[in-house]
Amino acid sequence: MNHLWSPWRRTYIEDHEKKDEGCVFCIAQAKEDGAANLIAFRGERAYVILNLYPYTSGHLMVVPFEHKSTLDELDTATRTEMMELVSRSMVILGKLYHPQGFNMGANIGEAAGAGVLGHVHIHVVPRWNGDTNFMSTLGATRVLPESLEDTYKRVREGFKENLAG
Repeated sequence: MNHLWSPWRRTYIEDHEKKDEGCVFCIAQAKEDGAANLIAFRGERAYVILNLYPYTSGHLMVVPFEHKSTLDELDTATRTEMMELVSRSMVILGKLYHPQGFNMGANIGEAAGAGVLGHVHIHVVPRWNGDTNFMSTLGATRVLPESLEDTYKRVREGFKENLAG
């Protein structure tokens, strides 16, 4: 039998065993920006952060600074900024990665598959034809073509260029 090691999954499992240590999004936003917190851009009411356990390279999340469980608990200005950041993220990822499509959405509540309960966020996932293959389907393993650190550098620079242009 062949084995493909995916050691990052162990960290994911251990992190989920420590859910009572606080909200990962609140903890991240309190840190200084850099590869340690993976925040690529901060707006006035929301920010863009890389997913620590991405489905594809460039998998981002748009998160409000305010810790709320659902979108309807946020004010209109925050929801509006979040959608603008989702749109801007797709433009930047389009330039950086040339995906053939995107998945965009929020899992609100445990029954909907939310991995982080209590702090609503929107996923932006670049997609390519055939990116879900036997590795994901049968092996329950993702193969990513670049490191998370490289993705962070590219996306953060993409946001800087997007603001300048």
